[in-house]
Amino acid sequence: MGALLETPNFFPYLSARQNLQIAAEVKGADPATIAEALEITGLAARQHDAFRGFSLGMKQRLALASTLLGRPEVLVLDEPTNGLDPQGIAEVRALVLRLAAEGKTIILASHLLDEIEKVCTHVAVLQRGELRAAGPVSDILAVADRVVLRLAPNAAPAALLEALGGFSWVTDVRPEPGGAFSAVLGTGYQPAELNQALFLQGLVLNSLEIRHRSLETQFLELTK
Repeated sequence: MGALLETPNFFPYLSARQNLQIAAEVKGADPATIAEALEITGLAARQHDAFRGFSLGMKQRLALASTLLGRPEVLVLDEPTNGLDPQGIAEVRALVLRLAAEGKTIILASHLLDEIEKVCTHVAVLQRGELRAAGPVSDILAVADRVVLRLAPNAAPAALLEALGGFSWVTDVRPEPGGAFSAVLGTGYQPAELNQALFLQGLVLNSLEIRHRSLETQFLELTK
């Protein structure tokens, strides 16, 4: 198992390779894995440069290289993109995705929920030590998906509202700008089924849109 704390700490006057040599000795890791870790994190060309001259993204990549010493199967990363500029975030994100694609299990703790949504396959939401939700990211987001319905120009919005209220599998109906309405469909129901049910009642939709909530929005809903 390899672990990365929020802030990478290395000797600023030593090179990337020298810092990893010390880390390998402390961990009891095979020194032969140093070159491999530098290559994986894209630091091989800068391995002899001093740590103090690195950008924030490079410093974080060196920290990830340290976690890879000894070829661990599981990586635990604490806020790996904290404090990075957009380029640094993109670099670390690409590296995490690459490591995951190579078969490593990565447990990532972060408050940057947009990054979690882009990188992780599963998510767990914790609040004061209590588990609020857990499962595949797609499932957590699907719970909050809303269907936005707009009728044809000559249809009465009241008729749509009345029809939606008659479906037991349609909940949380809310008005939207321009006379539209949004709602949440019950588990197992698809927007096409709602479209068909409304058509059978003589209501023709002008548009039907699936509005996906972000993980951040869903997190706020779960923890409010």
